[in-house]
Amino acid sequence: MIWLFLGTLFLLLFLGVPVAFSMLVSAVVMMFALGSFDTQILAENLIRGANSFSLMAIPFFILTGEIMSAGGMSKRIIDFASSFVGHIRGGLGYVVIISGVIFAGLSGSAVADTAALGAILIPMMIAKGYNKNTSSALVASSGIVGTIIPPSIPMILFGVVGGVSISQLFMAGIVPGLLISAGLAVAWFFVSKRDKSERMPKASWPARWRALVRAFWALLLPLIIIIGLRGGVMTPTEAGVVAAVYAMIVSFGYRELAFNQLGHVFVGTAKVTGLVLFLAAAAIVTSYVITIARIPAELGAFLTGITDDPTLLLVVIMLFMLIVGCVMDLTPAILIFTPVLLPAVVHVGIDPVYFGLLLVINLSIGLITPPVGTVLYVASGISKISIWDITKGLWPFWLVQVGILFLLVLFPQIAMVPLEFLTAK
Repeated sequence: MIWLFLGTLFLLLFLGVPVAFSMLVSAVVMMFALGSFDTQILAENLIRGANSFSLMAIPFFILTGEIMSAGGMSKRIIDFASSFVGHIRGGLGYVVIISGVIFAGLSGSAVADTAALGAILIPMMIAKGYNKNTSSALVASSGIVGTIIPPSIPMILFGVVGGVSISQLFMAGIVPGLLISAGLAVAWFFVSKRDKSERMPKASWPARWRALVRAFWALLLPLIIIIGLRGGVMTPTEAGVVAAVYAMIVSFGYRELAFNQLGHVFVGTAKVTGLVLFLAAAAIVTSYVITIARIPAELGAFLTGITDDPTLLLVVIMLFMLIVGCVMDLTPAILIFTPVLLPAVVHVGIDPVYFGLLLVINLSIGLITPPVGTVLYVASGISKISIWDITKGLWPFWLVQVGILFLLVLFPQIAMVPLEFLTAK
């Protein structure tokens, strides 16, 4: 049944069938093979897949990202970061990394963060003499922090499909996300030494203060989300509503978002939301059929046959998922492999929140891994250079992120000890 499911799924994907329909057809094929095909069960699970309060967080965080891009918040955040580190050697690279951390606390989407960062900073870095390949690669690498630091759309999907606390997943992502950004800064320190770039003038303290004041309300939003979740004041869905309303009020206050732009913002949000929710609904159908086919039990027996050591098992799974990330986008990979792998890792005593964190980080790295890396294509479109050229500048940052992933595998305390502190009542 495992090979029937994966064979059907990857054959359809290879033929160019959209991911959601590939998942549904794979589920139907398995139902026929099991002799349990029932259109009513199929329809019930499809509706149940989209009918989730937790999934309602996704359209609101997507809306927040759309408003952030349209309402001037992105530029103010970048100006704030530039005023403090823009003047040092490789300064614009550090602006990318700092802004990436702040953006990550706003939208929860790597693609949205990369587009917002890249549209402003890639042309600026090229104009200042930075290497085009490494500049574009750094923007792409910083963009994927948006799926790790809360709010994170992939963590919402993992939580819904796996039945894991989304609030705990959010809190678990804070320290690893910051650690990855710090690792990128170290890598950029060595990479930027080769650049003969023009430095920006050093901003005076009054200028820095003005930049802080201009960006203050935008900078406050990630703190509101984290404090609200940590204090139990808001659920992730309520945090999404608060973020969207807050972003809209701030953007109108900045006078950089007009009412006639809202139609475009809402339409963009609806398109992305429809795609994600249909994928989630199809994943619940597939998850149901996978469960009745006992695929998780079979896979668990196979994996524990290789090793019953949790750390070694995680190493094997992470290596496998790095390969998956090369050929499959993050969202469908989470929706397909969560119901298959989660029961197996829980069976050997691995914390589901910890595993969800590792899976999201792993597949986020896939977003900047050719040939399918979605975020690479966004950066390529902005910089107007080929995927191959960006990849040549990518390796130092990719190796840092993979290194941190396996550091988290070997030393789970890095993520779990801060999680215990952040979720303690």
